[in-house]
Amino acid sequence: MSANANAVQAQRPRASARTHVGGLHITRRGIQVALGWIWLLDGLLQFQSFMYSHAFIKEVIEPTAEGQPGFIREPILTLAHFYGHDLTLWNTLSAEIQCAIGLGLILSRRTVRPALLVSYFWAFVVWWFGEGFGTILSGAPVSPLMGAPGAVVLYLLIGLLVWPRDENANGVAVDGGLLGRLGGRVVWTLVWLEAAVLWLLHVDRSKDAIKEQIAGMAEAAPHWLATSQHSLANSLAGDGVTVATVLAVVSVVLALGVWLPRARPVALALGALLSLAYWYYGQSLGGPFWIGSATDVNTGPLLVLLAATVWPALGRAPSTARAASRVPPPRGVEVSAA
Repeated sequence: MSANANAVQAQRPRASARTHVGGLHITRRGIQVALGWIWLLDGLLQFQSFMYSHAFIKEVIEPTAEGQPGFIREPILTLAHFYGHDLTLWNTLSAEIQCAIGLGLILSRRTVRPALLVSYFWAFVVWWFGEGFGTILSGAPVSPLMGAPGAVVLYLLIGLLVWPRDENANGVAVDGGLLGRLGGRVVWTLVWLEAAVLWLLHVDRSKDAIKEQIAGMAEAAPHWLATSQHSLANSLAGDGVTVATVLAVVSVVLALGVWLPRARPVALALGALLSLAYWYYGQSLGGPFWIGSATDVNTGPLLVLLAATVWPALGRAPSTARAASRVPPPRGVEVSAA
């Protein structure tokens, strides 16, 4: 190649370097691996000694049936009775299934599809029999602050978004997935609109509901976390209606903001930050890890992962490079073999 040709090559865009050094690069495979690590952590938590005791049945599974419609309540109680006959067998099997899902998502592209298929089934089973569909229909005081509508439904939704339908798709992480970009925005919108509805329910708008929820989680938290939780809870005393109303409005804004191209990154980033605030104050960082009875990481990290899945600001290195290669050299420049 002549010197003039080298000069032309130097003038071509260097988008690839900027993408990998300074840009945010999120891939579908990266989301699959992150989801796999969360599934694996859940499986390891299932091996805790508490899960092998009948307290797990009495304090975790059976309470999700309280106040539920009969078609939800009766199957939960039936499974709890069956599960309790041989806790060692069924709990070990449950833990192994979750670990297998996680490892399948992490270790190889070849095992992603089987792992996701099992995860869809298992997530639905756990959401029904382990979480009572987030207890939304039970009349219990649930709120996004505490993790409603349940973490496991987010595992299912993110898994659908990153199903590898088209391995060659470039762009946002949901490109080539089962639901596509439109599906990703719909999922984000539904999650936050559901949060707005829950905030506006009477039980979450009562005067001291938010204070009591945060203070209740602080009781099992370590001192360094409980101190900040108690401080926030005390500052919100009597302001439950105002705070819930504001958070409902914010939730609607986050739900709708994802449909505006310029507002989309802001809506996703603010949603992720608000989810982390919920996770810290209302979910005790996924607790109660501190007392050995946590079954999952709760919704905070899953909502952050959902934001990353739908995130639009990805590099376009391959297409930019191809476009640059088609730029003709200036007139009078001769390209020859070196």
